[in-house]
Amino acid sequence: MLKDAIDLSTVRRVLVVKLRHHGDVLLSSPVLSVLKTHAPHAEIDALVYHDTRDMLSGHPALSQLFTIDRNWKRLGLRGQLAAEWQLLSGLRARQYDLIVHLTNHKRGAWLSRLLRPRWAVAPGGSFGKFFTNSFSHRYPVIGGNRRHTVETHLDALRRLGIYPAADERRLRLVAGEAAEQSVRQKLAAQGVSAPYLVIHPTSRWLFKTWPAARMAALIEQLRAQGETVVLSAAPDPAELAMLADITDRLSQPVASLAGQLSLKELAALIDSAQAFIGMDSVPMHIAAAMQTPCVALFGPSGDIEWGPWQVPHRLLRAELPCRPCGKDGCGGGKRSECLELIGETQVLAAFNSLMTEVGA
Repeated sequence: MLKDAIDLSTVRRVLVVKLRHHGDVLLSSPVLSVLKTHAPHAEIDALVYHDTRDMLSGHPALSQLFTIDRNWKRLGLRGQLAAEWQLLSGLRARQYDLIVHLTNHKRGAWLSRLLRPRWAVAPGGSFGKFFTNSFSHRYPVIGGNRRHTVETHLDALRRLGIYPAADERRLRLVAGEAAEQSVRQKLAAQGVSAPYLVIHPTSRWLFKTWPAARMAALIEQLRAQGETVVLSAAPDPAELAMLADITDRLSQPVASLAGQLSLKELAALIDSAQAFIGMDSVPMHIAAAMQTPCVALFGPSGDIEWGPWQVPHRLLRAELPCRPCGKDGCGGGKRSECLELIGETQVLAAFNSLMTEVGA
């Protein structure tokens, strides 16, 4: 038995801290669900970066969502200090009994010291005495592409004596009625009706993307077998340029909502799709959260750590001894051979196999 397990019956409020990118935040959503299931009387709050808030807003287990705006530094010293003080005051007013810190960000250590919860848990590792001494519990992190990130997050709870059942570990993302209505209107304007599949060919890290020529060839093959394709992409200029490269290669245009969707709208679009095809990226994790079957292409990133979570899927990767290397392309050259070696016929076969499995 765990000798220093916490007494959940005495926990009134919990703060979950996840200061990372969008996908990382979404993959922390089961932590909220498990805490609420095992301590239904407790209020569960979260602290994330402001631009990632849509990954958790509306989560049924969430009481309050606090955010840190990375643009505070543009306010000048006085403005930034005022924003930080307002945040700290809001957090102090909640009087947390437990802080669950899911990264090695030093802000979590400062919050543990300033908010003085009874318990605080954070990742293990050599992050210095200040970090180490700021927490009552530390959990080991198994790296090297050997454990899914969701399970690593949940290890924070296991370290406290909270053991989640398999059906408690699903990702949760709430699109909301406004986003769903907006997407229905945008699809109708382009003459798209169900069934359709979403292809998101891009990533904020372009070395994790498939060559435009291969993606265009796949779209042509999908369309030839009668599939309705809807393209999506972030409004980032580099991603839109890649979309333009793909669509310029097509014999006929396809529906595209690239650069037109909020994160909530993207979730609504994927939620109503029969399937999703894309890279290791936030939209792939959104597909898993919405339980939309997905085909995911992986290159330099670790598929065990970051693969589609608890959703019917097909994962494609080239079996090279050097992957997953985590590098920005082979030799730092921004092109990943392990992605370029995946052929469009492989992806098409994977899609068709997945559709047969789910009965679509």
